[in-house]
Amino acid sequence: MNNIIDYYNSFDEWGRLDREPIEFQVNWHYIKKYLPQNGNILDNGAGPGKYSMKLATEGYKVTLTDLTPKLVEIAKNKAHELKVEQNFNGFHTADARDLTVLEDEQFDASLMLGPLYHLQEEADRIQAVEELYRVTKRDGIVFVAFMPRIRHVLTSLLHPENWKPNNEMDNIAQFAQTGCFNHEDEGRFTGAYYFNVEEIKPFMEGQGFESLALIGSNIGALVSSDNWSYWRDKGENEFEKVIKLLTEKASDPNVLGISSHLLYIGKKKSNI
Repeated sequence: MNNIIDYYNSFDEWGRLDREPIEFQVNWHYIKKYLPQNGNILDNGAGPGKYSMKLATEGYKVTLTDLTPKLVEIAKNKAHELKVEQNFNGFHTADARDLTVLEDEQFDASLMLGPLYHLQEEADRIQAVEELYRVTKRDGIVFVAFMPRIRHVLTSLLHPENWKPNNEMDNIAQFAQTGCFNHEDEGRFTGAYYFNVEEIKPFMEGQGFESLALIGSNIGALVSSDNWSYWRDKGENEFEKVIKLLTEKASDPNVLGISSHLLYIGKKKSNI
């Protein structure tokens, strides 16, 4: 966990979502579609609180948790800056596997858009989802982010020197089997776990959730900077059509493996 904290202490996660606006816009489109009209929302593993601020701005009562104290502090400052502090019920430094700071069945909906990226042991992943289940109300909606394994295989083939040790085919083959990735270069995204797409719904259903949807949050990751510049240069109206198309196609199961991130949407079953 210390490596993860060190990484996010130096990485600009808020800026990443600004630089890659497709992911945030697509996720928010589907989050808003499935959210209740009002209520208490948990943003678990919230980072600097990009989604939390949007939820608070929309009038939801938000509780924010994250593993990294620095990011929790940034989120507090953002809430103050945006004048939405009154819509926050708390900012907590907490591990997604241990949410004892929160009561049972407290939230009408819960987001967990990051913690599963970093839990390489299955027992830890199960524990995090069990905690999400515990704090979410019966029939509450959950939004959980995953990274697809096949996408990282393809990314490694395309940019091998950027994803060491996946600059060697034997290492890529091993990664394809295990889903575990540990970057050779210090300070890079590491200690990561990537799911096979077909395993995501059964994994969540095994922890007591009914699957509602699985979305490709960022199929636009395939589009190069030059490509994005091309569409932006055509004007705002044309660029908005690109965003609309990618948002609509995000729910097409054929694109899940090429998206850099996936959004699982489920409902807590009344009993298991």
